[in-house]
Amino acid sequence: MPVPDSLARDPAVAGPIGSLALSQVRPLASALALRSRRWHEGLERLGVVLPFVLVHDLGLVFAAPREQYELGPRCDGRALAALGADAPRFAQAYHDLLIELAGGEVARRAAQLKMNDDLVVVVLARLLGTIAARIPSPPAYAAAIPADASIFDRLDPQLPALLGAVRRRDFELGAFSALEVGRLFVLTMADALDLDTLRLFGMLGAEASAGALAQVDLLAALESPEANDIVNFSLEILPSVLETKTRAASGTTASFGYSGIGTRGSIDSMVLSELAWDDLELARRIAENEVLYFAREQSREEQRRVHLLLVDASASMRGDRQTFARGLAIATAKKLLIEGEDVAFRFFDARLYEVIRARNGAVPTAQILSFKGERGRNPARVFAALATELEIARQRDPRQAVVHLFTHAALYIPREMVQAVRAHAQLAAVFILPSGGGALDLDYLDLLDAHWVVDHATLGQKAARADAAKSILGQTEGASPAVDGAGPRSALSPASARRGAAP
Repeated sequence: MPVPDSLARDPAVAGPIGSLALSQVRPLASALALRSRRWHEGLERLGVVLPFVLVHDLGLVFAAPREQYELGPRCDGRALAALGADAPRFAQAYHDLLIELAGGEVARRAAQLKMNDDLVVVVLARLLGTIAARIPSPPAYAAAIPADASIFDRLDPQLPALLGAVRRRDFELGAFSALEVGRLFVLTMADALDLDTLRLFGMLGAEASAGALAQVDLLAALESPEANDIVNFSLEILPSVLETKTRAASGTTASFGYSGIGTRGSIDSMVLSELAWDDLELARRIAENEVLYFAREQSREEQRRVHLLLVDASASMRGDRQTFARGLAIATAKKLLIEGEDVAFRFFDARLYEVIRARNGAVPTAQILSFKGERGRNPARVFAALATELEIARQRDPRQAVVHLFTHAALYIPREMVQAVRAHAQLAAVFILPSGGGALDLDYLDLLDAHWVVDHATLGQKAARADAAKSILGQTEGASPAVDGAGPRSALSPASARRGAAP
């Protein structure tokens, strides 16, 4: 339906929607146009203020498959001529830019990723942030587009009137002028988009619940030069992790088939021989929980554990060591989340940083990729703080804590501090040897429930590095394990299953 007259007279509605008279992209579904409203609001929260038409058009080019929109002007030249002599030239230059972007490999592949709204906002901020900073005039209205997809239905005939409802369009014309000058910059930024990072975000789950904070972290991850190596390594080992399946177990839920006999269940699952007892004996067996029931197959019952992935962010973990530690931590978290565990991350250098929780089954990938430590190195202080916090947490949360440590082989922690942590949590560690070689020489290794050692030569070989990570994750799938399985299996987690050393 067309925009109602009451809204058409409101500059907050007519201003942004009327700018679509300059649009060169026509979505085939109104729901797609409504998504651009969320992108526009997200960009404004990041401080990137742009005309709605630019957000609408470029967002659809990168977020929607080519078959879901048409390229071409949505108004004739007479409506644009009313804006000034330069408007038709701007419109033609804009049309040529969109044709080039839409025909490129980056836009085609980005549309296949089915990015969520936060990712689209970040992509647009990367492409158009500099353009927004060059617009000389602020908007003459405060955009407030209704969250109603129907106002975008059959909108084209109404666009000239909506465009003229706001007298001054200096903001839109200034944006198109800046876009014409910065055309080469936008094309270069589009070609430089790291699609692997965007694909990793899609594989590990959406972090939309964090809103603007998620967008800030995503933008920082895309701008981090170190993040690309971590992303590539994560993509090497994640496919094997994503094949993880939960183990079957016996339960009481009325689904699937019978798998055994237990003392918990519903009346329809009771073993019929129980009815042979006399009334008093049957009542006693029920009261003392001795009645037998057929147990049903279901996903494994909750293990009552919480996993803390503790990642070293000090200067000793730069380069290949940082890539391996953070990539393995990301894969470990995803594996644990698939198996129904509760996961949180913490970074440390000379201090212990705040908890980063994995929520709704999504790994906080952007925060892991973009985090930078800047405070030196002080293991004694860090583990003293960790022991205190684990003690406090145990009083509030009865679940078993499991600490996974990813660090350099020269992490000299006072033995009494490790004992303090072990009093409240199980502890497993992955140690990465320095480039000069040497052996692991730490006096607290016997206190760990499990540990692995990865040498520098392994990190320098792509295949060996991936094999070592998969071995630690327990995902070798028939290949010769890179972990020495001499020790007993541990019940800690999939990422800390054996004692030993990676090659």
